[in-house]
This record gives sequence, C-alpha cells and structure tokens, in this order.
Amino acid sequence: MLYVLAMWVSGITQGLMWRAFDDTGHLQYPDFLETVTRLMPMYWVRALGGSLYITGVILGGYNIYRTWKSRPASYEEVEVVVPPMIRAEKAEAKQARVLERAAQPPVHWHRTWEGLPALFTALTAVAVIVASAFEIVPTFLIGDNVPRIKTVKPYTPLELYGRDIYLREGCYTCPSQMIRPFIDETVRYGQNRKPAEYSKPGEFVYDHPFQWGSKRTGPDLAREGGRRDELWHLKHLENPRSTSIGSVMPSYPHLLEDDIPWDVIQPRVDAMAMLGVPYDAQALGHADALARVQAEQVGKALVGNGGPKGMQTKEVIALIAYLQRLGRDIQAADPQGGAR
Repeated sequence: MLYVLAMWVSGITQGLMWRAFDDTGHLQYPDFLETVTRLMPMYWVRALGGSLYITGVILGGYNIYRTWKSRPASYEEVEVVVPPMIRAEKAEAKQARVLERAAQPPVHWHRTWEGLPALFTALTAVAVIVASAFEIVPTFLIGDNVPRIKTVKPYTPLELYGRDIYLREGCYTCPSQMIRPFIDETVRYGQNRKPAEYSKPGEFVYDHPFQWGSKRTGPDLAREGGRRDELWHLKHLENPRSTSIGSVMPSYPHLLEDDIPWDVIQPRVDAMAMLGVPYDAQALGHADALARVQAEQVGKALVGNGGPKGMQTKEVIALIAYLQRLGRDIQAADPQGGAR
C-alpha cells in the first residue's frame, strides 16, 4: 500500500510539474532532470514500500520452510468408514433434486449445448477466427496505412548498430521517443525557444520496433539529435553525473572501451531490408565500409569539440551517431520546398 501510494503521489506531482508554466508564459521546470530530483524523496518511499513487500515474501518463504522442517516423520493412517446410504434417503434426495430443477427456469437449450462439447468448441473456434480475420486481414491488404514523410530516411549502418546498442543496454526502459501533442512537451524539447513538433507515425516507419514509451523516467529523446555535441554525449555516457547533476541514469564506461564488431553490421542491415527498409545497393553490399566512414566522421567531430582521439572504433561512437540522428529527419527541408 505504501508503494502504491508513493507511486500515485509521485506520478501526479511529476505530471503537474511537467505542465507548470509561470506568469511569463515559460515552463516553470524546463529541465526534465529538475522534476526527477525534486521527487527523490518519493522514490525513497517507493523503495521502502517495495522493501516491505520483499521482506514479506522472504518471511513467507521462511515460514513455509519452518513448517516443512517441523513435519512429523510419519503420519498415522486413519481408516474412515462411510455407512451405506439408505435407499429411502436416496429416493428423497432424488425427489428433492427433481423439485429443485422444476422450480428453475427452463434451460434445455443450454443443456443441449453442454451435451455437445465437440460441436460447441468447433463453432466457438469458427466465431473467434472469423472475428479475428475482420481485424487482421485488412492490415495485410492495405499496402501502407501509415502516412510517409519524404525526409525520413533509413538509419545508416553505423546508426543502426548504435540503435541496437541502445536496445541492448536497456535505454528504452527510461527515456521515451515520443513527444506527445502537449504544449509543455513541445516547448520543453524544442530548440532556441522554438517549440518542437510532436511525434508522428511516419517518423518511425523504419524502426523495428519503434521506441515509443510511457515510463519517462528520463527526458524524451525524440528530438535529441543536434541538441548537444558529441563530446557531451561521450561524457554523459561515461558518467551521467558529470554533465547532469542529480541524474539517476547508470554509467556506461564499457562503451568507451569495447570495439565495434564491424562484421555484424552487414547482417543487421540485411535483416532490416527483409522487413521492408529501402536500403540502397551500396548499403546492402558494403555496410561495414559505410559504417567505418561515418565512425571516422563522428570521431573527428568528437576531437573537434575537445574530445579524446582514437575513439572511432569504439561502440560509444555508434551510439552517439544514433542519438545525433534522432529527430533530424523531421527537421530537414523537403527537396520540393515543403517541410514534409
């Protein structure tokens, strides 16, 4: 109960903080991290409530163990003799059942179905299959029921591998990648006081699976690309507290040490192509070479911002490339002049 109460209070409080505007029309808490640090006491209460639950489970298990340990070595076999039922009692019981059945409304049709289990099961299965077909078949007949955005392109081979690192490390369990059409979210995740566009289905047609979410322990990343430079991302992944004081994000120093396995990139691109992602012939034949070229570019940008040298072969470079791509396509200008 304590855990549920703390979750309810923290969720309501954080939601109100997200939506709060001051008298000048600006967000009262523009930094997402500020809403997290303000609610740290509630997180500790939630931890306390969860620990009480875990303690109860442990005590329950210990109680079962002690009960099992104190069992007798052997049990006495008790013979129970049931006296035969008198025929008169049988007749009275049967008559009572007949009278009880007669007093109830007729359900002969239901009794008939109960007496035909095979037919009833077959007809039920047909009904479920037909109803499911009405929902499933149209999705296969419609070639594309998601509006496409012309500027949205597939991830590059390096960005695709960076996305797989993002999934592997469980990053999707905290930050979402879906800006909802709320004024507080579009303002918070915009740039230079310009509100961001809310997320649209067409942005995620090449994501398998997409990274929408609702947990929102961390800030939304749908428009993360270009908000910060490569060095900031490197330091943030190595030690989040070095760039964001009070951050609850775990550190990923191993990404700065582990090398990119270049030979796994081509199969990943091929797998996406099998799912309908329109990669060109160069990506389908030389994905690892394209990834190396982009990694060199990201490494140079990192050095240009004052970062360390020799990082172009490390996994952190792939993850940075992916994070820097998020939201960039929706910001690109359409070749024909329109935004999309």
